[in-house]
Amino acid sequence: MERADERRFRILVCIDGSDESYRGLRYAARLGGGVDADICLLYVRPVDQGLRSGGLQARVVRENLLEWGLELPGTKHLMKGKEILTELGLMSDEWGQKMVHVDKLGDPLGDNSIEFSSENGKKVTLKLEVAPDIVGGILEECEAGEYDLLIIGASERWLSRSYKTFWDPAVAQKVVTRAHCSVIVARELESGHGHLICTDGTENAIDVARKDAILAARCNCPISLITVVPKGVEEAEAADILSRTRSAIEEEGLEVVESLLRIGDPVEEIAKKGADYSVIVIGRSKKRRRWWLFETDISDQILERASNSVMIVR
Repeated sequence: MERADERRFRILVCIDGSDESYRGLRYAARLGGGVDADICLLYVRPVDQGLRSGGLQARVVRENLLEWGLELPGTKHLMKGKEILTELGLMSDEWGQKMVHVDKLGDPLGDNSIEFSSENGKKVTLKLEVAPDIVGGILEECEAGEYDLLIIGASERWLSRSYKTFWDPAVAQKVVTRAHCSVIVARELESGHGHLICTDGTENAIDVARKDAILAARCNCPISLITVVPKGVEEAEAADILSRTRSAIEEEGLEVVESLLRIGDPVEEIAKKGADYSVIVIGRSKKRRRWWLFETDISDQILERASNSVMIVR
């Protein structure tokens, strides 16, 4: 997974200064610690939102974005993120840096990013983006950057009466629905407790399990499987679901530490058991059958009911 000829693994982490956003960043550092992985820290602000530049011209502000210590929206949050990654040993102050500016939406500051790069090609980018709304800004960057994983938080914290942080549940839900890559909705996200992968034995479910198992291996996260079936389903059928999913993961040279079978309501059972893990992992599908864990309404309900982090895999 460290070969130079492999496609780079790209992680987008939404930052708003909340503890939740920095927990998500630390998790991203675990997943993106290899030289084949790049991380972008993103702060989205509305057009012309409180640019307290002390009367300086926008050009001067841009050129000194990280040095002046100005109270520009998001700047201090991105800088704290950089400090965290440096403390974790993922990047160094000796890395090279390049600043990029793009005029946008008639905003005085526009889009600005600073790209830090190591000698072996690893990159960490701090991006201050302007957009009409947070969801649109996140999705725009997600698509333009062709990211493999997006990490966004979900809590009830508010920045002001009129402007929500990334962590408004409605914002996170919209991002999950519209993003083209896998999304982790972070709640009290801490490493070390493993991934609980939901499976119903379908081709889509097994593909999701395989993808997440490879991702979990990037941070040495233990892999567990769970299937939930309604009453009346033969136990042998449920056991076969777990067996086939386990085999697909083991074919990748990865280990499954436990396989769990539950009978009952999938949302209730997964949300309850999932609290013991770092991340609950589930996919989505528009298809239907007599019972189907990956129906969109099921994944949405798990996302809403779970007390911990949930990953929607695409």
